[in-house]
Amino acid sequence: MPFTQYLRLIHVQARMALKADANRFMLGYLWWVLEPLLYVGVFYVVFDLVLDRKKADLIVFLMCGKFPFIWFARSVNQAANSIVGNAGLIGRVNIPKSLFPMASIQSNLYKQCLVFAFLLAFVMVRGYMPSLDWLWLVPIIAVQYLLITACGLAGAIATCYVRDFTMVISLLTTFLLFTSGIFWDVRDIGNPELTQLILLLNPLAFLLDAYRQVIMYQGTPDLVGLARNALIFGTVIVLLFAYLRRASQDLALRALS
Repeated sequence: MPFTQYLRLIHVQARMALKADANRFMLGYLWWVLEPLLYVGVFYVVFDLVLDRKKADLIVFLMCGKFPFIWFARSVNQAANSIVGNAGLIGRVNIPKSLFPMASIQSNLYKQCLVFAFLLAFVMVRGYMPSLDWLWLVPIIAVQYLLITACGLAGAIATCYVRDFTMVISLLTTFLLFTSGIFWDVRDIGNPELTQLILLLNPLAFLLDAYRQVIMYQGTPDLVGLARNALIFGTVIVLLFAYLRRASQDLALRALS
């Protein structure tokens, strides 16, 4: 299949998924923003009103962490189940198996564009003035997209072989929820060496910190860290695509079994 046709198919499938998702609920497209906003509201009530954790502009801090995390968690979970979930189509048509996780990842990217637009509008209302530093959001978002793609493809392959892997993904997502600095600041640990270790070993924590450095503190992200993560995730993606091509028939049989 030509690459341009492959990209067109991903785009068409993503748009169809978005329309189907919007038609499921009365509020339609509004849920793309309302869902992450409600999650942030729950965290805000727990940490600000119940636990009385006073932090400067906690609501923006939580949004800069929770919005990207929801994008990651939702995309990876949906991509992981995409090949198995389309077993009926796979049994009738011989198409690249990577098409299904990529379409799922792409549809969530389109949703996240609206979420990020809302986030930037909200922080401006809160008094955070836009600056040229905000342009660093483009490479940060790009690196997160690579992370999501790498994890989503790996999850889709693993789920074809072991259905129970969907439970593992759910557990890993919960683990990352508490260890990636969504409702706590990795820079407040008080141990610079430990902070650097977390940012090195947990790419999601690194990205959430980068979002905050740019949006809240008008700073520059760790460019070396961004480049390192982009190289790692890009390499993993290339290897996974190669495996998906080579093991296409085997994955189809596994998905149908």
